[in-house]
Amino acid sequence: MKRWIPLVALIALVQGCATQLAFRPESGSRESETPYPAAVLLFQRISIAPAAGDALLAPEALRPGDILLTSAPNLRAAGIELVTFAPVSHSAVYIGDGEVVEAVLPAVRVRGIDEVLKEESVVLVLRFPDLAAEQARLIREYALLKTGAGFNLLGVTLQFPFSITRRACEVPLVPSAVRDACIRSVGVLSHLAASERRLFCSQLVLQAYRHAGVQMTSADPRLISPADILHMREGDVSSVRIPKQLQFVGHLKYERPITVVFHQ
Repeated sequence: MKRWIPLVALIALVQGCATQLAFRPESGSRESETPYPAAVLLFQRISIAPAAGDALLAPEALRPGDILLTSAPNLRAAGIELVTFAPVSHSAVYIGDGEVVEAVLPAVRVRGIDEVLKEESVVLVLRFPDLAAEQARLIREYALLKTGAGFNLLGVTLQFPFSITRRACEVPLVPSAVRDACIRSVGVLSHLAASERRLFCSQLVLQAYRHAGVQMTSADPRLISPADILHMREGDVSSVRIPKQLQFVGHLKYERPITVVFHQ
């Protein structure tokens, strides 16, 4: 059985986007104020279930520039989540008018929010605080400009060894400066990946924000996975240093994830 797991994971990574995972924090808390013991922090980083009583968001609650993090009930997503210990495997940016832009094989595309909700099993929404209307317009402009651009297959493939070795950098109790420096050094291989001509999902999101003058992190977008974006939200422990934490808006959809069992 063990010899098949890396193969399944690698196939998944080259078909989609590499990722990890985060947790649903208590609203308003900050990394420096997080009093949780290590065991609780580690558990929360592998859970994205809504809190009891939380209502699902309506698509009308979305704003241009919102970031969607998703998981799908298929082998590709399961393989990514298996190797990265995560329940999310993809990211996209909402551009308004019921549309999102995402980087997938074979190219960057526009997809309707209704289609996203139909095909994905989990859809989370994060929001950059105080995003100006002009910044949201520039994010939309960049995302639409990149529609049809090729998928960054090399970048995602290089995320495979990176996603394994970076585990040593991501322990929540490690100081943020140490985590940030560790991930940047371990991810040096990602600098071999193509630039803006070819994009993978989280790379597209970060570069769209940079086009709008919003620096979510100074780290290279090719080092950042969808879960790194999720770790940027309020109360979470970010994998890299960030100037401002993201707001957790809620779930557009949450269905109990399927369990994939591998038999010998």
